[in-house]
Amino acid sequence: MQYVLSAERWRRFDGLERALCVRVNGTSRHAIVRRGFTVVSRLGDGIVWYLLMLTFAIDSEWGARVALQMATAGLASLLLYRQLKHRLVRERPYISYASIRLGTAPLDRFSFPSGHTLQATTFTVIAVAHVPELAPVLVPFALLVAASRVVLGLHYPTDVAAGALIGFAIASTSVSLWPA
Repeated sequence: MQYVLSAERWRRFDGLERALCVRVNGTSRHAIVRRGFTVVSRLGDGIVWYLLMLTFAIDSEWGARVALQMATAGLASLLLYRQLKHRLVRERPYISYASIRLGTAPLDRFSFPSGHTLQATTFTVIAVAHVPELAPVLVPFALLVAASRVVLGLHYPTDVAAGALIGFAIASTSVSLWPA
């Protein structure tokens, strides 16, 4: 038996996602929440990942290979992300719904998939695969980056989930094909 998402079920799902998005975004009305997630989101723009790669690169020859692996997977993630974002053209939540408040300036116009989440997942999975001791720091940070995108009105939960799945797939493939 094949399950087909009917138009009515799709509308219901869309309504539930929008309601969740509005509820999570509502936490940004508190200045401390908005500021905190804005900082996390900006750190997720790349600075944390670039510093992590630099740290690996200067550590040893092995670390340099891990940094190169991260950079290569990051570039693959970026190229795929840009293709998807400009082909699927899903408007950001704050554009589509007046009830969703913009918490910080977006880097571009469209929301699907979440590039911040995609990159955070890609870099976290690769780093943790090589240095499991980094998990207690990187996993919570990656989760905060993902959450920040919804809290700040920049993404829907499905944008974030898709970014995480794509990032995980790219990182897992990279680690299996290129064990540093």
